[in-house]
Amino acid sequence: MSNPDPADVDRPVVHQLRVVVTATDYDEAIRFYRDALGLPEQAAFSSPDGRVVILDGGRATLEIADPGHAAFIDEVEVGRRVAGHIRLAFEVDDTAAATARLAAAGASVVAPPVRTPWQSLNSRLEGPAGLQLTLFAEDSRVAR
Repeated sequence: MSNPDPADVDRPVVHQLRVVVTATDYDEAIRFYRDALGLPEQAAFSSPDGRVVILDGGRATLEIADPGHAAFIDEVEVGRRVAGHIRLAFEVDDTAAATARLAAAGASVVAPPVRTPWQSLNSRLEGPAGLQLTLFAEDSRVAR
């Protein structure tokens, strides 16, 4: 067994990434992300002044891009720079079907599914609570 890197000794252990979104239209956001997108409800709480629900988004990763690469992703997926500094990406089984379902549930389709240089099929939507969304299916899930 090797000795741990001294820099790792004080590093915290992260067990979960949770993105917290404040939604002006809470009910619309719940209907869209829980009911239409299908994120299972993990917990719900209320206070005298409001409500919160925690939805299970599966495995979480944090993707950090510099401005040049973020612009490249927008160019590939949409054809122009459109995203703000935060965009949520959801891996789905069928990008086209999920895009149609979410459009029917009220999302605005920014760009239809497109094959990317990184071998996935991606679409871009504008969802409730001002969130820009990428739906993607990895090449192993994409029908050829």
